[in-house]
Amino acid sequence: MDKRKYLNYWADQYRADLTENILPFWLEHGLDKKHGGIFTALDRDGTLMDSDKSVWFQGRFAFICSFACNHIERNPQWLAAAKSTLDFIERHCTDSDGHMFFEVTADGTPVRKRRYLFSECFAAIAMSEYSIASGDTSYGKKAFDLFKRIQHMSSTPGFLEPKFREGFVGKGHSLTMILINTASRIREAIGDDPVLTEQIDRSIAEIRKDFMHPEFKAVLETVGPNGEFLDSMAGRIINPGHCIETAWFLLEEARYRGWDKALTETALTILDWSWEWGWDDTYGGIINFRDCKGFPSQDYSQDMKFWWPQTEAIIATLYAYLGTGDERYLRMHREISEYTYGHFPDVRYGEWYGYLHRDGTVAQPAKGNMFKGPFHIPRMMIKCHTLCHEILDTLA
Repeated sequence: MDKRKYLNYWADQYRADLTENILPFWLEHGLDKKHGGIFTALDRDGTLMDSDKSVWFQGRFAFICSFACNHIERNPQWLAAAKSTLDFIERHCTDSDGHMFFEVTADGTPVRKRRYLFSECFAAIAMSEYSIASGDTSYGKKAFDLFKRIQHMSSTPGFLEPKFREGFVGKGHSLTMILINTASRIREAIGDDPVLTEQIDRSIAEIRKDFMHPEFKAVLETVGPNGEFLDSMAGRIINPGHCIETAWFLLEEARYRGWDKALTETALTILDWSWEWGWDDTYGGIINFRDCKGFPSQDYSQDMKFWWPQTEAIIATLYAYLGTGDERYLRMHREISEYTYGHFPDVRYGEWYGYLHRDGTVAQPAKGNMFKGPFHIPRMMIKCHTLCHEILDTLA
């Protein structure tokens, strides 16, 4: 492989896809020019299917627009879209108890809340990234204040509705890992702070001690309060894409710490384990769910190929190659890229399909809903455009 040619090709591809396809699609079809914010329930051609708004996507989209301004080009349209979406969040998306909604109407009327704190996490990274893009440091302070509120809500007994029946105590991988990324994004805007560092350290320790289970060579999604293995369908779930996302969050943190050796090894272990569980040797791509004991997974979408595990694997393999120089990771990047670009992009209407059957055929063609929208795909393109150039710099 001509590494320089390969990396230049992908760097150019990511930028072109972002600026000529993905962002134009959402700015044209999704941006709410009346109330602000972004619609995500779009059909294949961009037709609006539902005007209710996913609150976590308000933060996700504002983050993407700001992130693109900071790493691709200083585009005034992107910055204005980020500000419009952040204004919508601040006007409409937080309940009186400080907990954000999950879904609101087009004009911001509340529809429902969920027990999770992901809307808050994405709003926080949006504020921090917009602070950098705009130069308005007040948004960095807002992000930090929101982060401390997230910590308070997550640690206050009874504040969030319990996920499990009374007497059953378990904890999930999701919030533990996302707080690493949330804290690190805020750190980019406001600088080092003990609150952020302590949270990152605590999350890393929990992942190592509680969620990594070497007996299965897997990161489990749900464990007991002290990392106990729960021998049930829920306790045996492996979500390979989610674990691969965790791997690159850890690689990013390892790099921030001067490529800390132990943290890099943890991240690579998670990536290697999760690739083994997730990669489909028959059809290619990363599948959704596996059972750590080899039983059938109960989730109906267990062997489907969703868009986001593929994008996380594209990022993680490039990050692993940057950190190690091991060409195995570049070969993995080529495998996942060839699969992803061979199946997900919609060459007729633009953007990407989100949901494929195991064999790669399209399960449904809509471009967005409450869970798919402008986040994982453009984040991958921005991050990987940058990573390709950083790797190229090391080859000089």
